[in-house]
Amino acid sequence: MAAVEKLPGSVLFVCNLNAVRSPMAEALAKSLYGKRIFIDSAGIEPQPRDPFVINVMTEIGVDMAEDHPMDVEEINIGSFDLVICLTEEARVRVAELTRGQAVDIDFWPTIDPFAGGEQGSREQKLDAYRRLRDDLRRRIEQRFGAAEKKAS
Repeated sequence: MAAVEKLPGSVLFVCNLNAVRSPMAEALAKSLYGKRIFIDSAGIEPQPRDPFVINVMTEIGVDMAEDHPMDVEEINIGSFDLVICLTEEARVRVAELTRGQAVDIDFWPTIDPFAGGEQGSREQKLDAYRRLRDDLRRRIEQRFGAAEKKAS
């Protein structure tokens, strides 16, 4: 297992639409690390949240109903310590936007569960989103360490 790095002060997750991957990663990281890290997400061409994302996140107790997409062009990307790009297109755009700035960039190529189109049953689609959710959680915990248990 790779060594866990020190927690950054702020993290931005970026994907193409800010509808599936990056908001899911944002919500997962917030649920794991709370206020220990400032966490946000954005997209190259923001679209409304995918209802399957909201569904599979609700299954694990993470409410994203009030979450709204953001455009990477409308935020101060240079104010983040770390930008995690979840698509090749996001990696290229973030590199352009951060040229000459002191921002660390990680690239986590991540499969879009919607890429398969409208094929399959509702449950098969939900399973693809669950796999994405679980993969993102694993990657987040590998990068930032296991979250501390919350007191009940």
